[in-house]
Amino acid sequence: MSSEPNIKPADAPRRNFYGRRRGKALRKNQIKHLDTTLEAVSPKGVSLEENPDRNPIDLGALFGNDKPVWLEIGFGGGEHLLHMAQTYPEVNLLGVEAFLNGVAKIVPLMDEHGLDNARVHWGDARDLLEVLPDGSLDKVFLLYPDPWHKTRHHARRFVNTENLDMISRVLKPGAIFRVATDIENYVHHTLERIMPRGDFEWLADAPQDWREPWGDWTRTRYEAKAIREGRTPHYLTFRKI
Repeated sequence: MSSEPNIKPADAPRRNFYGRRRGKALRKNQIKHLDTTLEAVSPKGVSLEENPDRNPIDLGALFGNDKPVWLEIGFGGGEHLLHMAQTYPEVNLLGVEAFLNGVAKIVPLMDEHGLDNARVHWGDARDLLEVLPDGSLDKVFLLYPDPWHKTRHHARRFVNTENLDMISRVLKPGAIFRVATDIENYVHHTLERIMPRGDFEWLADAPQDWREPWGDWTRTRYEAKAIREGRTPHYLTFRKI
């Protein structure tokens, strides 16, 4: 058995919105699933090599049905993605993560639980967003994105005009965009970039609307760490107009 998975990530991105591609060495079982399960659940036609013309991929063919599709951008260890796939069997869950070790954690669990309504792409979320059909998603999650604390690194934050344009394009009218972060500055950063737009509305009337988690929320390891370290989670909900 090889010490590295055979599957390769998507093409090298433009400016990265994430840090490392890989962490500690993977276990043999994780490598096995990256070579088998990941290949089986990965959408085809996402990379520039496979799809240089950036033609839209067929989500119906990917999932084998026409159920609503939800996308999680940067699913980390996969706790939320798995929770949603198990909680909503009537929905298709599509996750994208650039960090190999996060992908290596989720794919064995997908196989173990026999989840047939979840698919995973290892690579840059922008590559996937580029080839999703217009108005194809009912919900998008951006949960605890890399905060890039230093001011000179703020251009690397995922919430920017270009990425919001892509998210807006793939969301159906009335669809939901959820953002969770424990960094207050990222809250301001997000609102400053979304509120002036005419294609999203912030669904908040009172402080509890962004201080209390969503009713179907499950705590991720990143949120648990934030709370242990004294940071306050914020939950922002936007609707595509």
